[in-house]
Amino acid sequence: MSAEKDPFARFLKPFEKGAVLFEEGDEGEELYIIRSGKVAIKKRVPHGQVTLAVLEKGDFFGEMAMLEHIVRTASAEMEESGKLIVIDSQVFGDMIKANPEIAVRMLRKYSLRLRETTKQIEELAAKAEANISVGVVPEAEASPVSTVQPVTSEEPVVAPQQTEAVAYFISKASGNVFPVFKNDALIGRYDSVTGSTPEVDLTQEDASRNISRRHARLVTKEGKHFVAEEIGTMNGTFLNGEKLPTGVLTPIKDGDEVTLCRLSITFRVPGPRESPEAST
Repeated sequence: MSAEKDPFARFLKPFEKGAVLFEEGDEGEELYIIRSGKVAIKKRVPHGQVTLAVLEKGDFFGEMAMLEHIVRTASAEMEESGKLIVIDSQVFGDMIKANPEIAVRMLRKYSLRLRETTKQIEELAAKAEANISVGVVPEAEASPVSTVQPVTSEEPVVAPQQTEAVAYFISKASGNVFPVFKNDALIGRYDSVTGSTPEVDLTQEDASRNISRRHARLVTKEGKHFVAEEIGTMNGTFLNGEKLPTGVLTPIKDGDEVTLCRLSITFRVPGPRESPEAST
C-alpha cells in the first residue's frame, strides 16, 4: 500500500534490533502498533529481568500509560528490526472518534490476551500443585533472565488451509470471484493499521471505504454455511435484503445475496465433482 493511501504513514518509524523503546518506570503517552519486526516486553524481578511477551505484526502496546497517564509498567525492546506506528493520546482520541471500530478491535485483542494469560496462570498453578504432591522444592534462586510463554494477541490457531474452496463470493458490480478456503473466514477490507488482510478481501471493490475491515464472517460447520455480522461493523450487513443481527450465525445457501453497506456479493457453493465412471 502506497504512502499516499496509507493514513498512518506519517506515524510510521523504523527501529533497529536492540533499540529500547521505553524503560519500566518511564513516563510516556505513546501507543505503539507493530507493522513489522518483533518487540519484547520485559519486567524487572529481584534476580534480573523476565520476558513477559514477544509481540509481532498487528500487536499493540504502551496503551496503559497513554490511557491512564501512569508510568510504564514494563520495558519494551526491539527483538527484531522493524517499523512501528507511534501515536500520542490526542491522535488516538481523534482516531477513536472518527472510527469507533478501532476501539472494538482493541477489545478483541484484550480478550485474546486475557484468555492466554488465564491459561498460563492455570498451567503454573497445576505445575506448582504437581511439584508439591511429589515433594519437589523449587530452586531458591531463579536465573538472571528467564522467558515465559509469550502472550500475544494473534488470532487462534486454525486448521491448515484447504486446497479446494469450500465456497466463494461473486461481486455483482465487477464480477470478481472471491474463493473461501477456510471454515471460518473474515469478510472485509485490508487493515492499514495492522497490515492484516481478511480471507475475503473486498478492498478494491469498495472505493468509498464503506465496508468495515472486519465486516462479516462466513462459517462452515458440517457442510452447512452460516454468515454473521462482526461486532463493531458500522454500516450494516444484509442477507437477501434482511438486516443481519450482530454476532448471530445465520444460515446461508447457494445463490443468496449478501450486501455489506451498499456492496452486494452473491454466495455460491461448488457443485459435486463428477466421478471418472460417470464420464465414461
